[in-house]
Amino acid sequence: MTDDLLERHPVHALLADGTTVRIRPALPGDHDRLRGFYEEMSPENLRLRFFSIGERSAVQAADRACAPVRPGYRALLAEADGRVIGLAEYDTGGEDGAARGEGRTATGTGDTRRANGATKEADISIAVADGLHHRGVGTLLVEHLVSSARSEGIATFTADALSENHAVLRLFADLGLRTTRRFEGPEVRCTIHLDQDNAYLAAVEARGRAADVASLLPLLRPSVVAVAGAGRTPGSVGRAVLHRLRTGGFTGRLLAVNPGVTSVLRVPSYPSVTALPMTPDLVVVAVPPAAVPAVAEECGRSGVRALVVVTAGLDPTQARALLTACRTHGMRLVGPNCLGVANTAPDLNLDATFAAEHPRPGTAGIAVQSGGVGIALLDGLSRLGIGVSSFASLGDKFDVSGNDMLQWWESDGRTDLALLHLESFGNPRAFSRTARRVTRRIPVLTVDAGRTEAGRKAAASHTAAAATRTMTRRALFTQAGVTATRSVGELLETAALLHSQPLPEGPRVAVVTNAGGAGVLTADACAEAGLVLPPLTPATTDALRAVLPDGAAVGNPVDTTAAVSEEQLTDCVDRLTRCSGVDAVVVALVPTAVAAATGDDLVRALTTAPGRRARPVIAVRLEQDRPVLLLPAADGGTVPSYAEPQAAARALAHAARRAAWLARPAGTVPGLDGVESERARTVVEEYLAFNPDGGWLDPRTCAELLTCYDVPQIPWAWADCEDDAVLAADRLRGFDGRVVMKAHWPGLLHKTQQRAVHLDLRGDAQVRAAFRDLETRFAGLMTGVVLQPLADRGTELLAGVVQDEVFGPLVLFGLGGTATEVLADHTARLAPLTDRDVHELITSPRCAPLLLGADGHTPVDLEGLERLLLRLSRMAADLPQLAEADLNPVLAAPGGITVLDARVRLLPRRPQDPYLRRLR
Repeated sequence: MTDDLLERHPVHALLADGTTVRIRPALPGDHDRLRGFYEEMSPENLRLRFFSIGERSAVQAADRACAPVRPGYRALLAEADGRVIGLAEYDTGGEDGAARGEGRTATGTGDTRRANGATKEADISIAVADGLHHRGVGTLLVEHLVSSARSEGIATFTADALSENHAVLRLFADLGLRTTRRFEGPEVRCTIHLDQDNAYLAAVEARGRAADVASLLPLLRPSVVAVAGAGRTPGSVGRAVLHRLRTGGFTGRLLAVNPGVTSVLRVPSYPSVTALPMTPDLVVVAVPPAAVPAVAEECGRSGVRALVVVTAGLDPTQARALLTACRTHGMRLVGPNCLGVANTAPDLNLDATFAAEHPRPGTAGIAVQSGGVGIALLDGLSRLGIGVSSFASLGDKFDVSGNDMLQWWESDGRTDLALLHLESFGNPRAFSRTARRVTRRIPVLTVDAGRTEAGRKAAASHTAAAATRTMTRRALFTQAGVTATRSVGELLETAALLHSQPLPEGPRVAVVTNAGGAGVLTADACAEAGLVLPPLTPATTDALRAVLPDGAAVGNPVDTTAAVSEEQLTDCVDRLTRCSGVDAVVVALVPTAVAAATGDDLVRALTTAPGRRARPVIAVRLEQDRPVLLLPAADGGTVPSYAEPQAAARALAHAARRAAWLARPAGTVPGLDGVESERARTVVEEYLAFNPDGGWLDPRTCAELLTCYDVPQIPWAWADCEDDAVLAADRLRGFDGRVVMKAHWPGLLHKTQQRAVHLDLRGDAQVRAAFRDLETRFAGLMTGVVLQPLADRGTELLAGVVQDEVFGPLVLFGLGGTATEVLADHTARLAPLTDRDVHELITSPRCAPLLLGADGHTPVDLEGLERLLLRLSRMAADLPQLAEADLNPVLAAPGGITVLDARVRLLPRRPQDPYLRRLR
């Protein structure tokens, strides 16, 4: 976030101990506060900061931080409880740097120079109030300085420190950035390189995760809980929450706040939060909307660390006041308009909800926005026998989010399955990085809500029209390894399998049935879900014939006939789970009179000892009255049983995709040659200087921008008049002899639809005739024409970028040409793309066989295609002003990749760092 935005909207962030601080630029009005900040420092702290303990350096530091804004200088304050607790600055030594007479400081000399006249470096200085060291104040401020400096093109920080200042030297060393030291007597010269690589992001994530978990302790592991608004009226929400807490066996101290009574449900009640005999860690707020801000403020002033606001119906003013109170006093907030939170840890038994039943203790974590969905998930898991580790109904999600809960589950030592229902994302890119990490340890499942959105309003280019919110969410989930289901029912079906069975190593399924029709239905469902039914090996079929009744069919599906016994079926399933060509076994059973007569329990064949089977085994029982059950096994495990073959197949397909995702390397963002990022930024800045509202680039500027990223473009020429068009065509005919002419005017996007293109022009006469036709039909609009040589044959593709204001840049790829929207064969991934993302982009569309060389044809230049997509991704990551880039068609051939037409739209957007630590 840039400093001008910081000034209007100060950022709140978490320290290492989970407390909240506010970060903002220093302003002229802060001078007296900064003087006081330095005056309160101990002599030793001043000496380490300024290399001396004189008053003059502190006065100069306050003067410098509060001076009028000047280029190359930033000063950020950290505030807590209304007082300044930290200050961090950088200075490139700009206009007045040499004249300030600042003197030496513990972390800067004040003589920073512009390196090589281009890449800038800056000196930094850091000061933290006494008593607040080792809580992450300085580190957090430096992270925000790093983000600000990068946006200003600063590549390096330098700092001087006394060699005995171990705290600041450790701060620099632990940032995650490449740091070098040079000792000069008692001083150390530190150079910090600001490259944002994965090591730095991982270090920031680790610090953020620790701070986040610490901040959630009062919310999810409180020792004292109070319910504000717990009344005597049966059916009131506050009373219901208090009842759940009391009957759930909460092991901590429980209090009520109600000015009209002295006890509620035998829980002592007090007239206000300030009247409580002890400060609660958590207060559940169930008062009318108008009273919520005052209660929140009272809680904050009393030292409460967390709120759960179940009240709904807050107006915008009340909502802002609630969040302001939470941020000002450092309280984490769940809600408003939520069902509550729960933690079933046996030493806690926290149920601060108004759900009908207490959650069953277990190992599944649940976070939902909708209380109704939360109740459905709790009930569904309970019926399956899957217990809950912790539950959070996030409601309107003012603060605590799904990202927070993922990090809690990652660290709690109990959760082995995460279920999410999120209707919105505050920071999708941060969520993606967290989910990628968490889902390598535990399955993360979600319901993909809001799939029916029709697409972007006023979508202009083919790329923007294709980039629906559904596609964007799907890209997020796919890249993060999140299992996205289409309904709550499907989520529960999949959770049952992942909770009870090992992951399949691949998509190959063997179907076993005692009734042919059930086997056919199951086989069809598996194939439709993308699973594969391979033929069984001769050795396997011979082994099955030896154990199954006469007349059994030992293909795939395996039809055991109704005469199969429990022992025979057990042997059959065991042999299939040991078969190297099978990844999972689905057993479709129907009750028969034969089994009833012999006393055989065929279901027991699946549950006798599932733990000894290395591959998943699942049942389909068409007579089953519930969609999914977990059948208890003799060894204490369970086997999932489904009423519908489609449900079993969907769940198994999700498990196979998760296994495939885990087996793939994480991928890296490759380095690229021939990229001129600074030149590209200059092109963008110059365009927006003349077009402050943004717009579509003209052909020259568009080509120049693409050239900065070495995007391969077909040769072209611009012509303003008929004679220039003839001359340009003569130059371009050296390629083939035939040319293409395209009209241009500002805002023209779909040239073919406007019949603004002439193809296959030969000779000067045809060029002149084409120009006159366009000039006549588009009089008053056309500003000129673009001429190109007629392209060779190849596959027409679309490659593009859309900058989503919430999700960030999305790279799209698929079949192109004039029918691209009709065919709708596209896929997408969020930038920045890794090598793995690019591979999946190219191989996912239905047109992929055309590119890979189907039916004996020569593959297109796949390496060139990968490079094009990576360059688009880099351009989108470099330029937040890039609203859309639409390359269509892109001609793919064995000999190379060429962009035939490109449109780029810019908007005046400021860069924002999606990985910067800050609260919502």
